[in-house]
Amino acid sequence: MRNPHDALPSTPDAGDPPLVTPAYWDDACAHLARRDRVMNKLTECFGAVRLQSRGDAFTTLARSIVGQQISVKAAQSVWTRFVGLGVGTRYLVAPQAVLALPVPVLRSAGLSARKAEYLSDLARHFTEGGLQQTCWDAMPDESIIDELVTIRGIGRWTAEMFLIFYLMRPNVLPLDDVGLIKGISLNYFSGEPVSRAEAREVADAWAPYRSVATWYLWRSLDPVPVTY
Repeated sequence: MRNPHDALPSTPDAGDPPLVTPAYWDDACAHLARRDRVMNKLTECFGAVRLQSRGDAFTTLARSIVGQQISVKAAQSVWTRFVGLGVGTRYLVAPQAVLALPVPVLRSAGLSARKAEYLSDLARHFTEGGLQQTCWDAMPDESIIDELVTIRGIGRWTAEMFLIFYLMRPNVLPLDDVGLIKGISLNYFSGEPVSRAEAREVADAWAPYRSVATWYLWRSLDPVPVTY
């Protein structure tokens, strides 16, 4: 599984949405630094960079589907060819444009048949009003996850990445994320294997900013942040 935090950064195109940073970020860093010695170190080390989003729901989900089960380099290559089909830019893809393309054309970008079908299905949900987009801000995290996982190609991990990178929810703990578990292992257990229960116990000290702590553990593995 390819994680969004491992993706290759790229230069935005003219007309792409502006970058947005969560308003709670500084308060979260101060909270984590007080509660956790590892977080105190990481926020000092990487405090100049922070989570940023370009705030487009469809593009965030589409990129996560394109990158599933392939390497970072391959994912970036396929995404570049995908947007080259005329569906948008690297940071802003139109669901109507994706839906207008037949699956064989989508596959010409290097997508598998299944991923091409997933993207078409995702575009259909957005264009036909199959998602409660106007209600997301008021919905709890688990309700949004329950809604998103009904879409083909989206599992819990992808929905959690959406909560972090698009909705910028502050307290998401993606226990299925390889980078999070590796970061906890290296920073808290001297590289020893970590169970989900142990990871959850470590993360208890991070609430209500577990998304921020997760982001800093990603930075401990790869200092270059990614925008979606």
